[in-house]
Amino acid sequence: MSLRKASFVIITVVVASLVAIAAMDFWVTFQAKDRIYRTVDNTPNRHIGLVLGTSKYIGRTLNPYYTYRIEAAQQLYLNNKVDVMLLSGDNAHRSYNEPWTMKRDLLKAGIPDDRIFLDYAGFRTLDSIIRAKKVFDADEFTLVTQAFHCERALFIADYYDIDAICLAVPSPGGTAGMKIRARETLARVKAVLDIYVLNEQPKFLGPKESIPTETLSDN
Repeated sequence: MSLRKASFVIITVVVASLVAIAAMDFWVTFQAKDRIYRTVDNTPNRHIGLVLGTSKYIGRTLNPYYTYRIEAAQQLYLNNKVDVMLLSGDNAHRSYNEPWTMKRDLLKAGIPDDRIFLDYAGFRTLDSIIRAKKVFDADEFTLVTQAFHCERALFIADYYDIDAICLAVPSPGGTAGMKIRARETLARVKAVLDIYVLNEQPKFLGPKESIPTETLSDN
């Protein structure tokens, strides 16, 4: 193969790959467009609010992604938009426990203990969504996370026939926000492949921990 032909093949492959990535990114965004809400007041009622975990601190600095999610979860409950909270995150070792950290902050905000359920095996978005349905029997819920994350989470939920909506909380801007969005594009490609090609499943499922349809105390 001549150098010119080799260059043409390489350029064609690169362009095709970029088009495919852009198409998958657009697909994930488009399918979620009518299921994302920007304010608590406009968010429809759901029995369950599913908060997707992230670390509370980045080094010694409070993580704004975490803060926005917890504040939104509090407001959903206090405004009677959800009855219970399912907190899903990573608990890979004793010193790092996203669900318990979120629970502690929600308890401080006055949300009763019997309204809070913990998913300790939400190691990634796919795990959190699938486990919500298969372990906690949640066929519908309101997600709480940043807008770009909402779109991917709703994409996964839609594939598994879950009636999910999302309250999109603010995202930090600037260079950090641009870097996160670039990583999100690749995460969306992986999500598409995980679902439609690899049939990826959660790392752990375990026994049922059904969330009751009726709560134990009045809101």
